[in-house]
Amino acid sequence: VNQMDKDNLSVVVHSKGDLRLEQRPIPEPGPNEVLLQMHSVGICGSDVHMWQNGRIGDFVLKQPMVLGHEASGRVVKVGSAVTHLKAGDRVAVEPGVPREVDEFFKSGHYNLSPSVFFCSCPPDDGTLCRYYKHNANFCYKLPDNLTYEEGALIEPLSVGIHACRRAGVTLGSSVFVCGAGPIGLVSLLATKAMGASQVIISDLYSDRLAKAKEMGADFLLHVKKEDEPKEMAKKVEGMLGCMPQISIECTGVQSSIQTAIYAARSGGVVVPVGFGAEMTTVPLLNAAVREVDIRGVFRYCNTWPVAISMLASKKVNVKPLVTHRFPLEQAVEAFEMSRQRLGVKVILKCDKNDQNP
Repeated sequence: VNQMDKDNLSVVVHSKGDLRLEQRPIPEPGPNEVLLQMHSVGICGSDVHMWQNGRIGDFVLKQPMVLGHEASGRVVKVGSAVTHLKAGDRVAVEPGVPREVDEFFKSGHYNLSPSVFFCSCPPDDGTLCRYYKHNANFCYKLPDNLTYEEGALIEPLSVGIHACRRAGVTLGSSVFVCGAGPIGLVSLLATKAMGASQVIISDLYSDRLAKAKEMGADFLLHVKKEDEPKEMAKKVEGMLGCMPQISIECTGVQSSIQTAIYAARSGGVVVPVGFGAEMTTVPLLNAAVREVDIRGVFRYCNTWPVAISMLASKKVNVKPLVTHRFPLEQAVEAFEMSRQRLGVKVILKCDKNDQNP
């Protein structure tokens, strides 16, 4: 880092509704860490939720925190023990890092480790800044044919990949995706890449359904808030010509979760991805007697290498997700745009000398 450049402008949430741009010191990487000059960082719905509510579930904001976890950047400094990365490498950041080698880590479920560090989840600072340090083992080199923005979008894409793996999406699967926001759309991309033959996607907003059509959805279901879940499930079956084997629920809305369960065929799978209220009323008996599995997901695990391969080989295209870009200095406006759900994915450009995708 050029010592003349002490600029580490950061997007910091201080308390519920209080978002500020402020200078933070440039961190020094530890032995197993790298210092990154951040380039592209996506705004996630959870970032907006943290800003608006000061908490997400059990994770409560107790001190000012830097937001952001959908990120890519360039290595500018490496810790003494790091051998696989060097200054100048372009990397995508996996934000969840287990702090210890516990039973979850050893069994390949490191995302479930209670000790996991997750940037932009209290109390851990996130990536919406000019300079950020991260565990080098959770920074993945980007091939030359991938842009920084594609690197940043690996994080949401990973949510879709992990959900589809948990659901058992495979060649010929029929899938119902509830919600055509960013996570619904990456789930759609992942289902298609994993061989799903027919995907139906639902949403309240027609512009989001149009985006889903552009990204490969076979059927579009326009829902209204007052629609009855059982009626919607019937519509899904009517449009598909059969009940889907898999429902991937990306809204967290109670009526939509109910629809996902009613719609899944007997012996099928429902994966709730979207988080809503802590307590939700669902037709459990209906699921139980029809042997419909309800499988939880928590973020992702072992997805970055797969996502990079899928993007580099052009089997998956995440570029249409990005609808707006702002320089880091305009973060407050960018967050406001995300809050109003204008567009799909808003990207903040953190390097003032390189605002390219």
